Amino acid sequence: MEFKSDTEAIQSLVVKYNELNKEIAKVIVGQEETIKNVLISIFSNGHCLLVGVPGLAKTLLVSTISNALGLSFNRIQFTPDLMPSDIIGSEILDESRNFKFIKGPLFANIILADEINRTPPKTQAALLEAMQERQITTAGKRYSLEQPFFVLATQNPIEQEGTYPLPEAQLDRFMFNVWLDYPSFKEEMQVVKQTTTTQNTKLNHILTANEILFYQNLIRKIPVADNVIEYAVKLVNKTRLNSEFSADVTKKYLSWGAGPRASQYLIIGAKCHAAIHGKFSPDIEDVKAIATPILRHRIIKNYKAEAEGIRIEDIITQLL
Repeated sequence: MEFKSDTEAIQSLVVKYNELNKEIAKVIVGQEETIKNVLISIFSNGHCLLVGVPGLAKTLLVSTISNALGLSFNRIQFTPDLMPSDIIGSEILDESRNFKFIKGPLFANIILADEINRTPPKTQAALLEAMQERQITTAGKRYSLEQPFFVLATQNPIEQEGTYPLPEAQLDRFMFNVWLDYPSFKEEMQVVKQTTTTQNTKLNHILTANEILFYQNLIRKIPVADNVIEYAVKLVNKTRLNSEFSADVTKKYLSWGAGPRASQYLIIGAKCHAAIHGKFSPDIEDVKAIATPILRHRIIKNYKAEAEGIRIEDIITQLL
């Protein structure tokens, strides 16, 4: 992609982002905030965890986005009997008695890890390496995954039977934890109208894999003022019990705070949030705009907060 300057490139990103939103809206009704967060995580080269009750179109949302982005897409249904080799692939003996690696469904640009908390830790750990290192290791050999590579995982918050909650280290690998809510009455009317007829929607590809890699690189180049970085790092420090910046609400209601990854994601997310709104450098408002989905799964409430029915979101609002 050839642009005269980075400012011109950012303006083209705004155009592409708006086109993407229009394309996705052909299939997905409402959920603007969710779509924005998923797209920010894609342009920031991060992964996203979608949490919501069944039937809120989590799976449809992910497949629609991958369609509009023109990327290869695989859906893996996580079940209690799923083994690591089922997702990364395995070695088989071919006719000439040599071992040959057959790639698993993990070798695609976008992976939908459906109901990720239904699978045992061993399989969750296989996904962990792929998410962090963008590669997998099997039988002592390393295989690089296709770029760009994203994991969009879904989790069902109400079914606790037969689930293996994601360990904190794994949750930390996700840039965003996005909660999906029920649609409004008007939106649900529209959903029912759209989905109970013979109407078939054809989506156009808005971006190619190379363009996404270009924009990911562009976002990393965006300059950030020191006071914005200071605000982000201070915000994360406020969530820690033993920090000099610990907030009163932290000491009262939290048993664990966010790690350094939170600070990194706050800045890269703020850069992207600024870019898609046509700004050439993020400010504190951009950090605030994406703080909740970034911090939500990185801070842990104590018993007092549970007993008093304090939500994580309320704590984050107070910290902001």
